Amino acid sequence: MSYKRVTLSQFLMEGQHRYHGSGTFTSLLTDIRTTCKMISHEVNRGAMAGNLGVAGTENVQGEQQKKLDVLANEIFLHMTAQSGNYAAMASEELEDVHTVHGAHGRYLLLFDPLDGSSNIDINIAVGSIFSILRIPDGVTGTPEEVFLQPGVEQVAAGYAIYGSSTMLVLTTGHGVNGFTLDQNIGVFVLTHPNMRIPEDASEFAINTSRMRFWEPPVKRYIDECLAGTEGPRGKDFNMRWVAAMVAEVHRILCRGGVFMYPVDERNAKQGGKLRLMYEANPMSFIVEQAGGMAITGRDRILEVEPTALHQRVGVILGSKNEVERIRRYHEEHDAAGGKPLA
Repeated sequence: MSYKRVTLSQFLMEGQHRYHGSGTFTSLLTDIRTTCKMISHEVNRGAMAGNLGVAGTENVQGEQQKKLDVLANEIFLHMTAQSGNYAAMASEELEDVHTVHGAHGRYLLLFDPLDGSSNIDINIAVGSIFSILRIPDGVTGTPEEVFLQPGVEQVAAGYAIYGSSTMLVLTTGHGVNGFTLDQNIGVFVLTHPNMRIPEDASEFAINTSRMRFWEPPVKRYIDECLAGTEGPRGKDFNMRWVAAMVAEVHRILCRGGVFMYPVDERNAKQGGKLRLMYEANPMSFIVEQAGGMAITGRDRILEVEPTALHQRVGVILGSKNEVERIRRYHEEHDAAGGKPLA
């Protein structure tokens, strides 16, 4: 066994020295590290701690909350507020911005405390997603308006996946690195340095129960994949669907593929299914930093100008050549007179 592995703390300190940082950013991510360790502990306890089942409440999205949704949200708010590094936070589970009184920091935190919570009771991987923004100098306005920055302004993003092992995957704009939690000593260790997404792929993830509502470009792409070696792509594709964005993106980071939750006839009025600020932006930042591509169908997700804290968008991301093909299909559809749904 090697004892020369790099811990997350060492990794952050090395980055601080390399980019002549003040240490504030290291502290920001240390708060996230502790938060994810605590949520991992609660997820792993499961039924033994009474953490399974519904909480009997709804979140701002109108969705039934699971007990672990509520608990994970409380852990995020409490553990990331103590240091005062974050001036304010926004959660997928809360309607309004949570201002941290007495904070001295100039950073904003957005998070989905427990992504994929429909999988909690059946012991399939779930996760947490986070995004960090900086408060622009001289900005005035309501707390919500300060958060409404396009994804290109993120200074860091990441996710924790609570599966067979707990991993923290992180980007600060200099590539993507994955850290696995050593449960025996409670330390995240660098196990997946410089994660890269293959440009080509033979896997796709999409909820096929919504096929009858898809736009023609999406249906065209999936039909070609399903046609296999006899079809225009000339190769077989495998379909995957976990119903947890964290698990889908993690698989793509590890071996390539495409994840799609596009705008369709049923969700077009609300702009799509997934939340721009809590899911689409942080995951798109990670995917692009790993050499992949992320679009709404027609536009780069990271360039979407947000208009609301809980805004939704279509999401298609993953291996660069596959996503570019899907973007081109949308372009050809529009050029032929087809009208976008959103």
